[in-house]
Amino acid sequence: MCDSLGKILVTGANGMLGQDLCPMLEDCGYEVVETDIDNLDITDELQAMRVISDVKPDYVIHCAAYTNVDKAEEDLKTAELINYIGAQNIAKACNACDAVMIYISTDYVFDGTAQAPYKPDSKTNPVNNYGLTKLQGETAVQKYCEKYYIARTSWLYGHHGKNFVETMLSLADKPEIKVVDDQIGCPTWTVDLSEAIISLIEEHAPYGIYHACGGGSTTWYGFAREIFNLADIKVNLLPCTTEEFPRQAKRPAYSIMENAGLLRDWKSALNDYIELRVE
Repeated sequence: MCDSLGKILVTGANGMLGQDLCPMLEDCGYEVVETDIDNLDITDELQAMRVISDVKPDYVIHCAAYTNVDKAEEDLKTAELINYIGAQNIAKACNACDAVMIYISTDYVFDGTAQAPYKPDSKTNPVNNYGLTKLQGETAVQKYCEKYYIARTSWLYGHHGKNFVETMLSLADKPEIKVVDDQIGCPTWTVDLSEAIISLIEEHAPYGIYHACGGGSTTWYGFAREIFNLADIKVNLLPCTTEEFPRQAKRPAYSIMENAGLLRDWKSALNDYIELRVE
């Protein structure tokens, strides 16, 4: 049996990203230690320090997060506890053990007023509590951990969790489906994000902030249209405005991030996702 390429601890391993990421890491030859709320409470600083110091990982991929964007508007305290304090605890533990931390962040750290794709060093200005707490997490990682990657992603979907693709397909029998057409961003498949994370590790990329989102861009309506086209499903799909589909949390109207070729075009990824789904 060959030696492992290294030991990687993953938080939030039972989540949508974690369920794709962990087996892919194992396939690459890494020893993977999966953690979730049942064996690692990231909001408990002492437990985070103890678990990570016991495991002695080379890398910690921090996927665990509070991701309910709308609920965060009424429950900022919980969102902060998980996304900010949790990230801070993991960052401190990584630094103490000389582990590299990979923190999964979001396009929602931006306000959506840009006229050109956001770059990793573009000015942040979140417009909702979810984005605020994820940005606080980024700041904590930069403050408390010397070796880190911050991977901002967007419009994430995968086979192991609730997501926009599955929501759209579940509505296919409705008389009409209205989808917002004035918010633009970069759909990202969890498998492609996992590959990007692995490439940062294997290529020993310089530490810092990366945009790990699908290449190209579209609106939610354009995303939905491509989903139904690839699934070969005829529906009555209608574009609408953000005002016609009010949500508790404000969304940035423009969420395009420059990914520097880190991930392939979003349409190609979606095609593979749909094909795997129907096999």
